[in-house]
Amino acid sequence: MVTQCVPGLVCGSVLITRAAGHAIIAGSLSAGKTPDRTEWNHGLVFSARLIVCVSFFNHPISKSPDDGGRTEILHRTIKTNRKQENYDSLEKLTSGKNPSKSEKYSKAANSFSEYQRRNEMVYIRGGEFNMGTNEPIFVADGEGPARKVTLEDFYLDVYEVSNSEFEIFVNSTGIKTEAELFGDSFVFESLLSKETKSGITQAVAAAPWWLPVKECDWRRPAGPDSSVKGSMDHPVVHVSWNDAVAYCEWAGKRLPTEAEWEFACRDGLQGRLFPWGNKLNPHGEHRVNIWQGKFPEKDTGEDGYIGTAPVTAFPSSTFGLHNMIGNVWEWTSDWWDTKHLTESTHNPTGPASGTDKVKKGGSYLCHQSYCYRYRCAARSQNTPDSSAGNLGFRCAASTLPEFNLLIPAAMGPDKYRTTGFDS
Repeated sequence: MVTQCVPGLVCGSVLITRAAGHAIIAGSLSAGKTPDRTEWNHGLVFSARLIVCVSFFNHPISKSPDDGGRTEILHRTIKTNRKQENYDSLEKLTSGKNPSKSEKYSKAANSFSEYQRRNEMVYIRGGEFNMGTNEPIFVADGEGPARKVTLEDFYLDVYEVSNSEFEIFVNSTGIKTEAELFGDSFVFESLLSKETKSGITQAVAAAPWWLPVKECDWRRPAGPDSSVKGSMDHPVVHVSWNDAVAYCEWAGKRLPTEAEWEFACRDGLQGRLFPWGNKLNPHGEHRVNIWQGKFPEKDTGEDGYIGTAPVTAFPSSTFGLHNMIGNVWEWTSDWWDTKHLTESTHNPTGPASGTDKVKKGGSYLCHQSYCYRYRCAARSQNTPDSSAGNLGFRCAASTLPEFNLLIPAAMGPDKYRTTGFDS
């Protein structure tokens, strides 16, 4: 047996044995965190049998070792390819020689589709609220302290962006996602077929249930032998922060700030864990798609779903939003930081720069014993180029995009729902 530790780490006492000779990628993956692509690309491969190393630090150790510039070159190559293959497509939407972005979107959005597609937004009246918590579960994540934040009015998508919506975007622009450009993405082990698993020889040491799968992307969420056909109303996954930004810009929208996302999640309540209160299943009713059973051995699917659920699943919040917690993690626009101003702030947008982006809401892989991050105040992070089978997004807007219509919704006199189409 080979025992190896990474510099800066302390060896623990948990032995990991991977079947089929899987190698283990060492890292400082914290409980419930999706693997980072940047971390993976450093290629810290160790023996298939080793002592798990536990990090002293909150930051991923893979960002500090010198890899001879291989990762930097890889990222530069990907960004160059992205410019060549993707940027021109977006430019065509806004150039003077072509229809405007909203006109192009409207044409695409109203074209024939065999799937029901939605593009609804909710108007959310801004105001002051307590962001964060003074009773953090994961202190190192920067969940606290609670602080006063004031927001302007904004709009937020009723639903997470679905496969059907993302398909229209891809077909209209010709864009390739970063998972497609890199050639792989991360998938939870139990969602893979035996055939796909048999060809995988690496895993993430701190979370060996995360496997890097070749030819895995939004169209093939569980590898080359999978498809989104039959789940077009589920949230799109395997989309990086960069992919999400490209979609939002094309749609005339943007990603929500972390503050906007949390304000919307809290649904007008102060100091509550979930959008509806502090009880996870009020009156025995499931309201969120998370992991039931013992993690990671078996998800019993008591909420009706194993893996993602349709974006329309479960009752909406008072604001009219679906699946603000659970189902899939949602990207925000903010750079990650665990230090926060304690004085009141107005429309905070996070740090000016950083290495990771904030994601909120938790996912179908979250369980209280492992990843209790399906709380409004909870947060996590990934590098902007990271993608996984539990990572998606929804869009926000400061003003209503031209292609949407504002219509009243049964959510009170100050709340409205917008809709672009239903085909």
